[in-house]
Amino acid sequence: MTKETVDFGEYVDRMAELIDLPIDPEYRPGVVDNITRIAAIAQLVNEFALPDTIEAAPVFEP
Repeated sequence: MTKETVDFGEYVDRMAELIDLPIDPEYRPGVVDNITRIAAIAQLVNEFALPDTIEAAPVFEP
């Protein structure tokens, strides 16, 4: 999924409808901008290659 293949405006509209979340037309452009940014960040994370030797930690401790 890339920005070129996803209409984030349509995505916001459908997801808002799905979860019954009214979005004021005044705020919709900002919501679409934020979803676009989130998708770009997620793409960077998903594209980051991890070595096969990495194992998931059983407990997260900061």
